[in-house]
Amino acid sequence: MDHMPVPVRATFPGISSRAWEHPADRTALTALRKLKGFDQVLKVLSSLLRERQHRLMYLATSARANDKQFADLDRLMDESVRVLDSPVKPELFVTQSPVVNAFCIGMDRPFIVITSAMYELMDHDEMRFVVGHELGHALSGHAVYRTMLMHLTRLAASIGFIPLGGWALRALVAALMEWQRKSELSGDRAGLLCCQDLDTALRVELKLAGGKHLDQMDTQAFVAQAKEYERTGDLRDGVLKLLNLELMSHPFSVLRAAELTRWVDRGGYGRILSGTYPFRDDDATASVSDDAAEAARMYRDNFDESEDPLVKGIRDGLGGVVDAAGQAAFDVAENVNRKFTDWRSTAKKKYDDPKSE
Repeated sequence: MDHMPVPVRATFPGISSRAWEHPADRTALTALRKLKGFDQVLKVLSSLLRERQHRLMYLATSARANDKQFADLDRLMDESVRVLDSPVKPELFVTQSPVVNAFCIGMDRPFIVITSAMYELMDHDEMRFVVGHELGHALSGHAVYRTMLMHLTRLAASIGFIPLGGWALRALVAALMEWQRKSELSGDRAGLLCCQDLDTALRVELKLAGGKHLDQMDTQAFVAQAKEYERTGDLRDGVLKLLNLELMSHPFSVLRAAELTRWVDRGGYGRILSGTYPFRDDDATASVSDDAAEAARMYRDNFDESEDPLVKGIRDGLGGVVDAAGQAAFDVAENVNRKFTDWRSTAKKKYDDPKSE
């Protein structure tokens, strides 16, 4: 019996996670990585979350993929590790659950969990995208930074009765939720780099939206829904869209498919395939301002091109005020970062020499 040839997938030696991170996601991550001493805060948070206990729970209640159990997933993990040149191979567990989901958790030793419903829904090639997506999260450190969001979300729920403090904390949580949604777009890009087939990646989004009946769905029609969603309705619908998305941890599947297609169409995916990408050895010298500028350009382009009725109304009514506000926000962020750097330097001097003034 003849066997189908195994596709030769490109590998990316030394690739930095910045290559696939969405601009808004990458800006936040670059800034956080540059905060010296931040790792100590994360260790405290890790102890609060009892990471070792979480891993032991999955070790006791789930099946760990290896050459004996879910060997197909273990091989897919090996492939993804090779493609993204990952320095480590995260553990992967399959857990019984009717919920279609996959996630990466842990701080010192991130590991990946895939539900049985996800495994049953996706075919082998689609699971390659899912595994690559989660490996991308692990390499970007998303599990680490989501820890903050988990704690802030719980805190917001506990002090929600305090009017001023509650609203301020909700605003912060909402901002972090926006970042988390952008991190999912980053994961999708990593998944595409691992499977290296856009049709496969889009099928994953189709199944997440409509289930396993691909014969009843069409990729082009599905992507077209994103454009219809964006331009549909009036100002009230624009507000409702924001409210629907506000506390969602993931972008809607239709929009994820459109965003991944846009990344391919704009050449980001092709440049990486051709070997043009940032290297992890250069991560320490990555520029926060450059990443912030790219994120600002992305938001501005999306704002300028958006057909959403609410966005169009704001754009028509405010004009140049939006650009001025964006610049002002960026200036404030730079000022805060500068003051924090000064404070950190002063604190370090006092710690090293308690007698210093």
